[in-house]
Amino acid sequence: MSDALLACLAFLPIIVVGVFLVVLRWPASRAMPLSYATVAVLALAVWKVPLLKVGVATVHGLIVAATLLYIIFGAILLLNTLKESGAVARIRRGFTDISPDRRVQVIVIAWLFGSFIEGSAGFGTPAAVAVPLLVGLGFPPMAAVVSGMIIQSTPVSFGALGTPILVGVKNGLDGSAAVTEFAQSAGFSSPGGSFDLVSSGFLASIAFKVALLHCVAGTLIPLFVVTVMTRYFGPNRSFAEGLRVWKFAIFAALSMTLPYLAVAYFLGPEFPSLIGGLVGLGIVVTSARAGFLMPRGEPWDFAPREQWSSDWIGFSGENDAEDSPASMNLALAWLPYVLVAAFLVATRIPEAQIKPLLVHQNATITIDWDQLSGIAPDSADATGITSKVTPLYLPGSIFIVVSLLTFILHGMNGAAYATAWKNSSRTMLRASVALVFTVPMVQVFLNSGGGAEGFERMPIALANGVAALAGDAWPLLSPFVGGFGAFVAGSNTVSNMMFSEFQFGVGQRIGVAPDWIVALQAVGGAAGNTICVHNVVAASAVVGLVGREGLIIRRTLPVFCYYALLPGCLGYAIVWSGQSGWLNAGTILFAGVIIALAVFANSQRRVRAEEPGG
Repeated sequence: MSDALLACLAFLPIIVVGVFLVVLRWPASRAMPLSYATVAVLALAVWKVPLLKVGVATVHGLIVAATLLYIIFGAILLLNTLKESGAVARIRRGFTDISPDRRVQVIVIAWLFGSFIEGSAGFGTPAAVAVPLLVGLGFPPMAAVVSGMIIQSTPVSFGALGTPILVGVKNGLDGSAAVTEFAQSAGFSSPGGSFDLVSSGFLASIAFKVALLHCVAGTLIPLFVVTVMTRYFGPNRSFAEGLRVWKFAIFAALSMTLPYLAVAYFLGPEFPSLIGGLVGLGIVVTSARAGFLMPRGEPWDFAPREQWSSDWIGFSGENDAEDSPASMNLALAWLPYVLVAAFLVATRIPEAQIKPLLVHQNATITIDWDQLSGIAPDSADATGITSKVTPLYLPGSIFIVVSLLTFILHGMNGAAYATAWKNSSRTMLRASVALVFTVPMVQVFLNSGGGAEGFERMPIALANGVAALAGDAWPLLSPFVGGFGAFVAGSNTVSNMMFSEFQFGVGQRIGVAPDWIVALQAVGGAAGNTICVHNVVAASAVVGLVGREGLIIRRTLPVFCYYALLPGCLGYAIVWSGQSGWLNAGTILFAGVIIALAVFANSQRRVRAEEPGG
């Protein structure tokens, strides 16, 4: 079978997702079973993967789905606990004191606080923390989820203390003779003789390239967040109302991305998002209180709730506002979120020595499916799949612990706390239908290698087909392949593990610096989180918005295209500058994208100005 035909077949499950979820707007609970059926039939009938392996991959997917549901439940429980205690209403008044303008609030919470949480925990945690906080402040749930998904781009490559680089890229490149040879020829060497990606500094070099590309593309992300919000969720459906805060949005972007870039250069891949988000939060909140670059005129707000579209609203009354007790001060109201951030950081920083206790073998559930089935690891029938769950290390456990502490700290009564648990359980169950098909589909797709036909697993087969068509233009498409990996797997880390060596090899074949191609892969993998199905399902479930996943992806897809295209153009300009000079196709395309965005922004501002009362 030709590479092109194999690539087309591998793309079928994704086409099913695109057509039914995004175009026809089916809920994920109906679209994802079709996608699962498609990938299972392809694996069994075309790739000739053994039925046992497809079954094990499916069960492994169900276990992963259960861990996601546990995180979702914890996040919902914390939100409902804070609602019942009155803390959400008090936090809302606190943000009004900084600025009642929703455009400012979404930048502070989604972009800056979300980046900090991504840096500390990763794996979709910002959606579980920042999105419900936005909803509690009075944002329509759909607007909150879209905003939370858009910022799942710039900070993601350095999320969870650099896991996508330190685990994803490292494992993807480790053991490759070509990588070792290239790195050593570039002057990288390890103490003691044997080459190591980390101690040689080669991985840190790639990480800085990733940070540089993100710094360029991420400068516009806060502006994208506010313009998408005002265009699709504002009373006037206007891009222009978001563009009016462009100075503040760019300032907020640079307040995060410049420290982020500096940390990547001086400290490596562990802390750019965490420190960048924290520094940016301090700078922007202080500046906002002082009125620096704040929007003039009437504060922008959503229309009254009764005018909201039914598509924007969850099913469990997330926006009911309660009056907080008079005794509740702002510090006490914020304390649960401070505890969440502190616990996430403490359990993930190696120096704290807490992580080994939480992931100890006695606290870990491990299922080696081959061993359970009595199959030798080197047997042709071996699946190579092991399921591992560390309940105490999952963010869901932190959310539950903080919820229990909130019950005590906020002096809640038992009836109110019981209501929080009951509502949270009901919301979590609604999300389960979509996830029990979404994640198994992903796992069958990823584990489709080793079949009787000898084909590469589906993601690699698809990437091979794209690479054969792209040729020298590969740097433009490299981020899209990384984004595709994250779209399917729901993880920048998994995308990097899956494609890093492949991307390195394509870079060498076309005669350009392969480390830059790997950097483009990592950036694209981060961008793919903005459209990843099971991340969207999880974020939606936290605020009771299950069934609207296609609508959310329709809003975030243009941001993904921008975020994959702009670094791709810049990467092309960089890798071909030695042969073609800096004035090459990449530079021209990069300038074209920026000019097109500027022209569009100017046209929207003019349209608004020409309207009556504009």
